Amino acid sequence: MDKNIGKRIKELREKFNITQEKLAKMIGLSRPSVSQIESGKREITSTELIKISEIFEVSIDDLLNPPATEKKDISIKRGKLARFNKEVFKNVLLYILQSCGARPNIGKTVLYKLLYFCDFNYYELYEEPLTGAAYRKISFGPAPCDFDKIIEEMKKNRQLKEVTTEYHNKLQIKYLPLIEPDLNKLTAKQKEVIDRVISQLSSLDAKTISNYSHDDIPWKATKEKEIIDYELVFYRPPSYSVRTYPEE
Repeated sequence: MDKNIGKRIKELREKFNITQEKLAKMIGLSRPSVSQIESGKREITSTELIKISEIFEVSIDDLLNPPATEKKDISIKRGKLARFNKEVFKNVLLYILQSCGARPNIGKTVLYKLLYFCDFNYYELYEEPLTGAAYRKISFGPAPCDFDKIIEEMKKNRQLKEVTTEYHNKLQIKYLPLIEPDLNKLTAKQKEVIDRVISQLSSLDAKTISNYSHDDIPWKATKEKEIIDYELVFYRPPSYSVRTYPEE
C-alpha cells in the first residue's frame, strides 16, 4: 500500500479534529484497522476508499493524488476583471453566513458554491467583478482558490469561528460569524444578486448543489484543477443564465 494514502487520510482526520475511533465507526471498521491504514501497514479496500471520500467530501483522485501547493504567482483567468478584492470577499462571506450559515446543510462545500454563483452571476449581469475571486475546477464543483487563506486570517482577527460537525454521517466544517458584515462595502445591486443566490440555492445540501454546479457551462468547459474563466458565463444556457439577452 502507498503510505501517502494513509498519510492523506490522517491529515484529513486531524483537520476535522476527529479521533481514529470516531472515523472507524463512520467507516465500519475497528480503531486498530484505521491506525494500520494511516501507518501504511494495512491495505485499504475500494469500498473503504469510497466511504472515506464521501465522509471528507473529497474525490478519490484527491485522496490518491493530493493537489500540489499553489504557487504564489498563479496565473488567474479573470476575463475583464480587476484584481481580487479581499475585503469585498470577506463581507460577501459574512453576509452569506449571517443570512443562512446556521442552517445544518451550510458547510464548506455549500459555501464554495454559493460564493461561486454570487461571483459568476454578478459578472454575467454587469460584466464587472463582485469580488474578483479566482475559482478552480475540482471534482465537487468550483472552489475559491484563496478561501482557506482568508478563513485563517479572519479566524486570527476574530471575525469568524470554525467548527466541525457531523451532517448525514459526513464530516462538515462550518463557520460562525463573530462580527456583522460591513454593508457599506456592498452596493444595492451586489446585495440583490447575493440575496437571490441565497434564496435559490442555500437550501441544497452539498451533493445536490455540487451536482447543480457541474451543469454550469463555466465549470463544464474547464479542465480539471484549472482556473475557471469568468467569460464563460456568456455561454450559459437559459436554464442557468441570469441575464436577459436581446434577440438577434
